[in-house]
Amino acid sequence: MTLTLVLVLVLALLVGVSLGLLGGGGSILTVPLLVYVAGMDAKEAIATSLFVVGVTSAVGMINHARGGRVRWRTGVLFGAAGMAGAYTGGLVGGHIPDAVLLIAFAVMMIVTAAAMLRGRRGVGPDQAHRQLPVGRVLLDGAAVGLATGLVGAGGGFLVVPALALLGGLPMPVAIGTSLLVIAMKSAAGFAGYLSSVQIDWTLTLAVTGFAVVGSLAGARLAGRVPAHVLSRLFAWFVLAMGAFVLIQQAPAHTAVPVLAALASLGAGAGVCYGFVARCPLRRAVHRT
Repeated sequence: MTLTLVLVLVLALLVGVSLGLLGGGGSILTVPLLVYVAGMDAKEAIATSLFVVGVTSAVGMINHARGGRVRWRTGVLFGAAGMAGAYTGGLVGGHIPDAVLLIAFAVMMIVTAAAMLRGRRGVGPDQAHRQLPVGRVLLDGAAVGLATGLVGAGGGFLVVPALALLGGLPMPVAIGTSLLVIAMKSAAGFAGYLSSVQIDWTLTLAVTGFAVVGSLAGARLAGRVPAHVLSRLFAWFVLAMGAFVLIQQAPAHTAVPVLAALASLGAGAGVCYGFVARCPLRRAVHRT
């Protein structure tokens, strides 16, 4: 076993732990892990990540289902629409240049980090839908599924708010149901990529196994670690990784200006957040 393979498996275990601890978000690190550590090209990494995310989400759903925290009708409806979008995204993604896919993935990382920093909002009784808005659920499910199929991220931090607001689900039920949706979307996106991408099944199954073990371990630790602290730290890490991927894809002569611009933007945001009482960023992060 080579040192690189050992490193990939250890990092896959940590990705699984983060997924188990946070109930989402860990999968967003699978593609950078496979691209920058395992040395896969973007298409193979995205396809592999869809398999890893799908299996890990399905395993994680089991405990939620046993606890009655999966709303099957809502999940299947949202997931079916997501599968159509994800399969289309997988078919299209197989013919898009790697650089474009990685830029799109970096944007998804930044969106995910922003969603994590904003936090998950519960749904009050006055907001809960007595009748499921089927048309809106299908539309949103297809849109999120398309993004999942293209870039290989499960989109948990996009699915959970959609289920809570559109389906009127309590937050614990929205989280459990999102795992069903993510598993369905990931399977469809993976099927779409199989038409144009070759998979290293030995490495894929090994990474999946370690991610599943990590997610189970993370789930056991979830009640012992302050979730809001972990979520904030993880969000800033994902944001930094998104910036890293963007810089990697920038032309050589623009890398330094892009890095300087990102550093200036980050410094300005930090000053605003830390020292300006009416900073829009602070209001956005703490809004409930």
